[in-house]
Amino acid sequence: QAQLVESGGGVVQAGGSLRLSCAASGRPFSNYAMGWFRQSPGKERVFVALIGWSGNTTIYSDSVKGRFTISRDNAKDVVYLQMNSLKPEDTAVYYCAADFSSEYDPPSYWGQGTQVTVSS
Repeated sequence: QAQLVESGGGVVQAGGSLRLSCAASGRPFSNYAMGWFRQSPGKERVFVALIGWSGNTTIYSDSVKGRFTISRDNAKDVVYLQMNSLKPEDTAVYYCAADFSSEYDPPSYWGQGTQVTVSS
């Protein structure tokens, strides 16, 4: 059974950093592009970042470009999201996703989400 499990969320002050992890299992996720979305209260889920299967391609939303870095370790089936210079508007539930080609392409797989809260 395909499964994506996020970890690393929490509460941090503005300007701080967090690193999210997504552990994948049950499928050859090393063959898939993977990434992150987020959903703030009362808003739609939106794209954050994508990384190609080899790790050579990365795409970011304009709101996180220059602050967040996505990476992956295919030997461990893990995807990371390093979040620096966090802002209160980054507060959201962050979801790991797999098997999608762009921010407009619905992923085939989703994790359950991890809460990130940035206090001002």
